[in-house]
Amino acid sequence: ARTIERLSRPGRILVVDEAFMDAVPGEAESLSGRRDVPGLVVLRSLTKTWGLAGIRAGYVLASAEIIERLRSIQPPWSVSSLAIEAMRACMESTALDQAERLAADDEPVRQWLTDELQQLGGDVVPHPRAPFVLVRFPDNGDLRMRLRDTGWAVRRGDTFPGLGPDWMRVAVRDEPTMSGFLDQLSRLVP
Repeated sequence: ARTIERLSRPGRILVVDEAFMDAVPGEAESLSGRRDVPGLVVLRSLTKTWGLAGIRAGYVLASAEIIERLRSIQPPWSVSSLAIEAMRACMESTALDQAERLAADDEPVRQWLTDELQQLGGDVVPHPRAPFVLVRFPDNGDLRMRLRDTGWAVRRGDTFPGLGPDWMRVAVRDEPTMSGFLDQLSRLVP
């Protein structure tokens, strides 16, 4: 958060994507409550934790001036009735409590997964906190496809600027699922 804070300048708009922040226990690095950072725009998703990617529901936090500028270009009917109902459900106190429990439960599995991926020769982006781990297996550009052929789907990394086909985003799931994934992965990497 402090690093991002230092990027702020008067006249500059600083957009921070916190789509997965609810997957971080306690949301310690969140900027969503900050009002002292000029030009700060925080984007949050209400549907990542619940696997509602098709709903595309979220919200923007910013100064009243920036919100008004965004509102002026907002299309009519930008949120469907289904998305509104999903948003309501995702913001109920029981859902927020459950998201916090899920985030806490994922932490040890994410750390174990990270350690295992490194043991298999993967270059893991340090200190993952989201419900996924970004990993690269050098010289294994078709690894993702070989995993797919064995029934394991991982997100390709080459759709993110600066990453190539040897990068993958591995979702953190329960330990038995991750164990099966790692077992299969160990058969595919040299």
